Amino acid sequence: MPLIRPVRAAVLLTAGSLLLTGCGGTAAPAAGATATLANCGHEVRVPAPPRRAVSLNQGTTEILLSLGLADRLAGTATWTDPVMKGLEKANAKVPRIADDNPSFERVLDEEPDFVAASFVSTLGKGGVATREQFDKLGVPTYVSPSDCAGKDNSTGGDGSRAEALGIDTVYGEVRDLATVFGVEQRGEELVASLRQRMRKATAGLDASDVTLLYWFANSESPYMAGCCGAPGIITRAVGARNVFDDTHDEWPQINWETVADRDPDVLVIGDLTRRSQTAESAAKKIAFLESNRVTRTMDAVRHKRYVLLSGQAMNPTIRTVEGVEEVAAGLREFGLVK
Repeated sequence: MPLIRPVRAAVLLTAGSLLLTGCGGTAAPAAGATATLANCGHEVRVPAPPRRAVSLNQGTTEILLSLGLADRLAGTATWTDPVMKGLEKANAKVPRIADDNPSFERVLDEEPDFVAASFVSTLGKGGVATREQFDKLGVPTYVSPSDCAGKDNSTGGDGSRAEALGIDTVYGEVRDLATVFGVEQRGEELVASLRQRMRKATAGLDASDVTLLYWFANSESPYMAGCCGAPGIITRAVGARNVFDDTHDEWPQINWETVADRDPDVLVIGDLTRRSQTAESAAKKIAFLESNRVTRTMDAVRHKRYVLLSGQAMNPTIRTVEGVEEVAAGLREFGLVK
């Protein structure tokens, strides 16, 4: 764990007064606005709507920006994609403290009064810091419920799910964060907009004879979607079937011979801009598929039936709705729906 500079530690250890009086000269909202949430096995108590929040993953960041809270964000981190369309100007106002996980000390440099993350691992051992470390400094933390509801994160890799994740859990995160920041009406409006987009994208769609495969990253030992995470939401919404719906692992690594044997009708490909794995971009994935002796004979490859998605659309975020829209449009374009 990075060392905390003595001056910074002294400031944060007075967390009771820090949270109630605000940071950086910003006046805190009136007392009486305390929010208390049950979140991934933790009770989160936020004494007043945050003024200097730090979001450690792109998913939570895009929710906060969509709620019009750029002026309440002191920093963001861990990006896989360009920011969601329509949020560019808001995002440009917020400092990016790291492209990947920042150090604990770097987060504390922003004097946060609230820290949010999309993944249990981000606020766990081996991540930025544990929730308990932030608790000791009086800084409330929040983790996307999509990463813990019905999910076991102790199984290794990206965890496994005992039950399928539903889009309502994502909507619940929107409402939670809107409550914490005291903008409940904005939260309801955002959820209503997302619901409407889902209905419009899937209206009259019947893809019951279509099989899909989701490839997130890595060409050497590829990460393919199991049954029950965000790709499961997309698959059920369009009425298709994931060829690897027989595994409950979130993103199992599966060899190409097994992939070719399943021979899906459509390949849903992650188009990432990060550089931590092999074949991150869609262009590199497609080049691999069309040149590899095992994969180039697959039906979807021969007919170039590719749907490109951002990494965030393949994670349980508000952009999973974007994933439903893109996959539905692709199936219609390929003439695979009834």
